Amino acid sequence: MSNERRSYAEYLMVTIPAGEIELRDDRIKTTWTAQINSFLLAPVPVTTAIYSSIVHKTVGPYDKPQLPVVDVSWNDAILFCNLLSRHLGLQECYSISDDGENVVWNREANGYRLPMEAEWQYACKAGTGGYRYGELDEIAWYDENSGGMVHQVGQKRPNAWGLHDMLGNVWEWCWDIYDEKVYGSYRIFRGGSWAEEARGCGATCRRRSHPTFRIDDLGFRLARSL
Repeated sequence: MSNERRSYAEYLMVTIPAGEIELRDDRIKTTWTAQINSFLLAPVPVTTAIYSSIVHKTVGPYDKPQLPVVDVSWNDAILFCNLLSRHLGLQECYSISDDGENVVWNREANGYRLPMEAEWQYACKAGTGGYRYGELDEIAWYDENSGGMVHQVGQKRPNAWGLHDMLGNVWEWCWDIYDEKVYGSYRIFRGGSWAEEARGCGATCRRRSHPTFRIDDLGFRLARSL
């Protein structure tokens, strides 16, 4: 195993403390509180180097391995989590049906997974109370400073818990279904991106799409349960 893969997968996960977070859905004008157990979260989104090494397929520019991987669907991210878990001898978190339509999360598994939406927002805020954890130009790549492209992970200032790129650079898939009664299987993604206006790069901004959806400013970040 390369040093890069070992450091990312085994040594650099950040321990997020237990707590609670209030979420809101502006569409239906409701709020709710979620209790958060302590968990592990990667300090940066999954890079093209890590992704390529596990799926055995080159993605993204060959000479820019530290770019976040993009054009990955929710289904792709789920499969990657299982592949990485298997590669490192951990229990896979997800059971996937043969047609890929049904995914069940084994919450007792110790492998890699996507963060829940509440975990993502709680980790993004890192104990702060505002829409962002700092001045946007200092913490995020977005449409006014990105030059119209994705950037290497970890270049902007992290939040108080050492997490980079929680806002801007790439949107990040979360585990949760958005609203099954209205949108069916649509899953949530968070955080804004290099192509997003400033107003879309905030801790409480919620977006959703079909689990097969792919686009050039959407990636993901790894979590693990404790």
